[in-house]
Amino acid sequence: MKSKIHGPAAILFFLGAWVFAATAAAQGSAMLLKAKTEAETKGYIFEISHDVIVAKAKKEGKLVVFSSQDADAIRATADAFRKKYPFIDVRATEIAGTETYRRMIQEMSIGKTTAWDVNYLAFDFYKEYLPHQKRFDMLGMAKHGVLQIPAETIDPVNRHIVALQTNMQALAYNKKLVAENKTPATYEDMLKPEFKGKKFATDIRPRAVAALVPAWGLEKVLVYAKRLAAQEPIWTRGDSRSLPYMTGGEIPMNLGLNYKSYLRFKEKDVQDVLGVKLLEPIPVRLTEAEGVSATAQHPYAGLLWLAFQASPEAQAILDKVDRAASHLIAGTFHERATRGKKISLLGWEHYPQMQRYEEEVVKAYGFPRADR
Repeated sequence: MKSKIHGPAAILFFLGAWVFAATAAAQGSAMLLKAKTEAETKGYIFEISHDVIVAKAKKEGKLVVFSSQDADAIRATADAFRKKYPFIDVRATEIAGTETYRRMIQEMSIGKTTAWDVNYLAFDFYKEYLPHQKRFDMLGMAKHGVLQIPAETIDPVNRHIVALQTNMQALAYNKKLVAENKTPATYEDMLKPEFKGKKFATDIRPRAVAALVPAWGLEKVLVYAKRLAAQEPIWTRGDSRSLPYMTGGEIPMNLGLNYKSYLRFKEKDVQDVLGVKLLEPIPVRLTEAEGVSATAQHPYAGLLWLAFQASPEAQAILDKVDRAASHLIAGTFHERATRGKKISLLGWEHYPQMQRYEEEVVKAYGFPRADR
């Protein structure tokens, strides 16, 4: 039998509930205001309401994005963004290449460019980009629920930059040339005598080996790199070039392919030639770091874009179109692949150092410098 509250008791009950709710709201507002003050003291911009961000973006009405994501993924994400925010005219463009990144940094250094609102920060030049990005406190706003962005995807030191994707490295092999039970099970196995002399390929840009630094430390990685080079591998450049050679039987194995490249190419592998292994610790890298330009004409529209990109809806698009969603998002290809496994995470502590790690590994290989 249900109990009921009548008369004065009911009034007291509802009055108490109202006081509790009002107190909680006041405390929440006080915390937001405190976070805003602290952020502004450090030179960051902090908005206390998502509605305020939307309203400012609506006044701007436009958005220009320069991203290094796959062109199909950019188009699909932009289409979804337009549906969510139909009052923003978004133009998103794919950019790539060292010369492009250098030119952008030079233009930003002048302080007059307004050609774009959101831009990719290539890890090769991460520190050079940072002074030219608008200092929205995305981390603070994410922690207080103003922005629905996983806090782990935001640089904890440079709180205005978010990494929207993950890449991870794998060992791919031609199943017609190498049986699964004959493939290496560990990184040390790659150094066995039977794998010496053109028995496997690896990229001259050593993303996979360099990304082992968080787990192994640089010293151990460099020792391993020297021993790996002594195996006389087939030196390649780029997944798009080496994968066709693998299906054609010219490369039996390839250490360090992007897992997403393998997944995408595997969809075309109608004869089921290719197989893949994830050696532990799995090299996992935060990628597609983006921020709002300091000279952006539409900064709040840019902030909405970054928050949308980190949302489950946009991450699902990335996963479907490019297999590139973050491993920090539950259910993505990368999250499922790394679940319960040891990883070497090239996160924010190491992200700005990746160029140096690669250059050191290339020296250990015996090359003069990293191919940037």
